[in-house]
Amino acid sequence: MQLSQQQTFNQALIKLSVLLYQVDGMVTLSEQDYLNSMVEELDWQSPICREAFLNDTIYQTRQAIDTGDELEFMRALKDDLSFNAEKTLEVAMAITGVDGERSEAETELLSVLTHKLLAKALIAGSSTLSNQLNSQSPH
Repeated sequence: MQLSQQQTFNQALIKLSVLLYQVDGMVTLSEQDYLNSMVEELDWQSPICREAFLNDTIYQTRQAIDTGDELEFMRALKDDLSFNAEKTLEVAMAITGVDGERSEAETELLSVLTHKLLAKALIAGSSTLSNQLNSQSPH
C-alpha cells in the first residue's frame, strides 16, 4: 500500500517527536502527554495502528540514541518533515519545551532541524504565506 504524503509526514513527525523527548535520557509525564495528544490528533491513514507504530518508533529511536546515531536518524526524516515544515517546527518546539527546560541535546537537535534540515522549506513556506497575505489585502 502506498502511503499518502500526509501519512508519511505524520509518521516522520512521530519519529522526530519521540527522538526529541528521549534524547536527554529523561522522559517526563508532560512530554508523554503532549506526544499522546499530538498522535491522537493526526489524520491517521495507515494499515498499522497508531499504538503499534508508536511502540516500534520508540524502539527504533532508543536504538539510534544508544548507538549515537541521533543526527542520522533525524536526517532520514528530512524529506517527509519538509511536507509541512511549519507544523514540524511547532511540534518540535512544543515537545522540547513542554517539561519547562530544553536540554543541551534537545537544543542541538532543534538547531540542526531548523538551520539545516528544514531551512529551505521554512523560508519557502514563509514567502508563500506572505504572498498569500499580500494577495488578500485590499489594494
